[in-house]
Amino acid sequence: MSAIASLGIFLVAFFYIATEKADKVKVVLIAAGAMAVLGLIPGAKVFFSEHEGIDWNVIFLLFGMMVIVGVIKQTGLFDYLAIWAAKRSKGRPYRLMVMLMAITAVASPFLDNVTTIMLVAPVTVMVCDRLRISARPYLIAEVLASNIGGAATLIGDPPNIIIGSRAGLTFNDFLVHMAPAVVIIFAVFVLFSRFLFGKSFQYNPERVAAVMALQERRAITDPRLLVRCLVVLGGVIVGFGLHSVFHVEPSIVALVGAGIMILVARTEVSDVLREVEWPTLVFFMGLFVMVAGLVHTGVIETIGTWVIQTIGGDHLLAATALLFGSTVLGAFFDNIPYVATMTPIVEDLVAQVPDAGVGQALWWAFAFGADFGGNGTAVAASANVVAIGIAARTGHRISFWEFTRYGIVVTALSAVLAWVYIWLRYFVL
Repeated sequence: MSAIASLGIFLVAFFYIATEKADKVKVVLIAAGAMAVLGLIPGAKVFFSEHEGIDWNVIFLLFGMMVIVGVIKQTGLFDYLAIWAAKRSKGRPYRLMVMLMAITAVASPFLDNVTTIMLVAPVTVMVCDRLRISARPYLIAEVLASNIGGAATLIGDPPNIIIGSRAGLTFNDFLVHMAPAVVIIFAVFVLFSRFLFGKSFQYNPERVAAVMALQERRAITDPRLLVRCLVVLGGVIVGFGLHSVFHVEPSIVALVGAGIMILVARTEVSDVLREVEWPTLVFFMGLFVMVAGLVHTGVIETIGTWVIQTIGGDHLLAATALLFGSTVLGAFFDNIPYVATMTPIVEDLVAQVPDAGVGQALWWAFAFGADFGGNGTAVAASANVVAIGIAARTGHRISFWEFTRYGIVVTALSAVLAWVYIWLRYFVL
């Protein structure tokens, strides 16, 4: 009965989020409150459980990076990069999109997709404002690129960290097995994006000419502060890369970096806090509680167990079900708690496979599905929600369905290509 209640609350809330009949922050708060009041998720687990409650690592990572971005914004760096990007692309829409997508996809595997979006999105908004074109298609393309690129490494996407820890897979394992497919899929996506976003491309020759005449260096308002901020940002990026070595969570790295950034900038804390996307943080907390209700009442585990029991001993079918099943479920449920719940089930399935190579292929199929499913809908991954929040705040509002209609197509394309890769590499060759 509790499983039916939690699923019912989630579906009603998702309906209102998808149709935008009510403010999404209000929806998730009401749904989260209903889950807690009805006892579908114990209050203690909401705040203190790592897998069945609010993921504070994600919340504080976002908060820390919002503060860092807010301070850097004061230096004029984003305006500088916007003018630079506009001039290098000569204002050509597709060329500009490819440039921004490539930067995002290359950075995502070594930072994480949320951090990358928080650094690239402000530049995107500024370059589009300079060219007087809509930033929406560029932001959507960047998010899709970040979720694809982040799949390449152990630290690029949070689900990979969970899978790597449980399966004993290293950073190099992900590079060898995931990265080749990610490179191919991203290349196909870049070519496909010309047709996917072609109708939304805009070109204003007069505005392009005006931007080409600008001197980007004049956009830097405080060179000394910029140098100090870049040193701190560099330290934060190094900290992200070494967090698995020193066992320091990325959220701690971001918070420490935010504190140091405020100190070196000598700015008022109240001014920096105005740059924090508070509605986005609250939305995440409510969404985590909603999904936690499904986890705690066993809805996700029941679905996963049923799928695996249906598969039987057909290992290719198992890989197919894990890839496409995770893609579909990951499009509707946040992929972090989903992966945390499904990982033990996948581990049991892998243990029954006599061939170690085929068994490892099941882990890769699971990872591909969980990572690429993040592109399925506007709320499927953290990077999606962050980008939509930035877009709304800067006057380039992206609706749930505007993002989702692009995301579903790219998700389907990515999943099919990933399946072909799994089939050829581990079952044919």
